[in-house]
Amino acid sequence: MLARVVRVNGRPGRARPCGAARRPAAPATDKIRPMSSRPPLAFAADPETLLARARTTFDIEAEAVLGLKSRVGPSFVEAVHKILGVRGRVVVMGMGKSGHVGRKIAATLASTGTPAMFVHPAEASHGDLGMIKAVDLVLAISNSGESDELAAILPVVKRQGVPLIAITGGRDSMLARHADLVLDSSVEKEACPLNLAPTASTTAQMAMGDALAVALLDARGFGAEDFARSHPGGALGRKLLTLVGDLMRAGEQVPRIAPTASFSDLMREMSFKGLGAAAVVDGEGRVLGIFTDGDLRRLIETGADLRSLSAADVMHRSPRTIRADALGVEAAELMEKHRITSVLVVDAQQVLIGALSINDLMRAKVI
Repeated sequence: MLARVVRVNGRPGRARPCGAARRPAAPATDKIRPMSSRPPLAFAADPETLLARARTTFDIEAEAVLGLKSRVGPSFVEAVHKILGVRGRVVVMGMGKSGHVGRKIAATLASTGTPAMFVHPAEASHGDLGMIKAVDLVLAISNSGESDELAAILPVVKRQGVPLIAITGGRDSMLARHADLVLDSSVEKEACPLNLAPTASTTAQMAMGDALAVALLDARGFGAEDFARSHPGGALGRKLLTLVGDLMRAGEQVPRIAPTASFSDLMREMSFKGLGAAAVVDGEGRVLGIFTDGDLRRLIETGADLRSLSAADVMHRSPRTIRADALGVEAAELMEKHRITSVLVVDAQQVLIGALSINDLMRAKVI
């Protein structure tokens, strides 16, 4: 039997008899070795088991937070005073899950009147420590208090003379020993059934950070307008920061007419400007009255000869007005109270400078 030489990668391989059948290639999956010989996990997914676990988690974490009440005392008060006296920023630090909590605490402090930022402890060892100045204060978070990354930088922080407040469950830990003040966030157990995953401990840390932020907010007299300035893009910011002058129609956009103008001219001005109303003003621009779509409907119902009327005959005298420096939300309240859909904007001499409709407020999301 003749044999055929098979070349492998350009080199002669083993001879195979001519006509012999090729051996089928092994499936690709045969070449993949399983990473683990463990059998797949069995999931306990019946509804009662899942609900029981959820309820147990709530109980454990609620107990962890309530346990903090009995442990806040003079050290908490002193921590608030120290932060109030800081000329720089509160630098929040933490590793792992405590780091995620720290980022949230820093954000909460910053948005409630306490300048704050988060610095990652590992990055601090590689240059970010330069962000921390002697006028700052460090708020370090660690459940065990034995984080290697924090241990590496805390001596440097202390040599700079930077005050250090610790939120930790390790009251005798490395972090507690370095700290000027310790806020005890210890918990009896985690909500995790293995008592390993940070759950109740991170909830306690978060609650302690919120307690600090709220106490500081109250001590500073931080109000709703201050909060709005930190949240200009939110609904509260729009309500408390947006002025009538920011939203009003001005100049040629404002429908206005002289009191001697004919009814036809009045209607043309209203239709052209699209406000649904027109201001009647004297020669110096002072507001004398207003005529609205509603006034027109009521006038038609009387059966009056409209062509013979002037703007002064049909206007509503002493209309509702507002100043340009009033809040948009005040204009909304004025319209709601008097059941009107537009308001004229005037200066201190009652000269017309703008107009605002309910649609303008809705477009700006003030209402």
